[in-house]
Amino acid sequence: MENFSKKISNLFLWIMNIGLLTVGILLSFGLLIELKEIVVEGMKFITDTGSYQHFIEEILVFFLYFEFVALIVKYFKNNYHFPLRYFIYIGITAIVRLIIVEHDDPKSVLIWSGAILLLVISLAIAEKFIKKN
Repeated sequence: MENFSKKISNLFLWIMNIGLLTVGILLSFGLLIELKEIVVEGMKFITDTGSYQHFIEEILVFFLYFEFVALIVKYFKNNYHFPLRYFIYIGITAIVRLIIVEHDDPKSVLIWSGAILLLVISLAIAEKFIKKN
């Protein structure tokens, strides 16, 4: 029975790895498309037809793609394990992007800044107490 459960878990691991590999490939294509968008928005910004906010927003979206691809790479390098700190980095980047895009209401910016502070504190706690392999 133990041999059967090991085969089943290995099968599910293979299915999950193939799925993550597919997502990684799709995210890599999205990363390249986003790089093209950064160039387009940069050209618009240089010629004064685009806005600085859209240019920065495209850069932050690029970093989100980049972080998710890096997370998948780390998963395969760390023996099929997602490091917690990468999820926190992605959360911080996503909130910074949200603040840049939706910065009209000071109260919501303060709340999102508090969320970033909580994520940074949780990152410090995780780095201190979670053993690294």
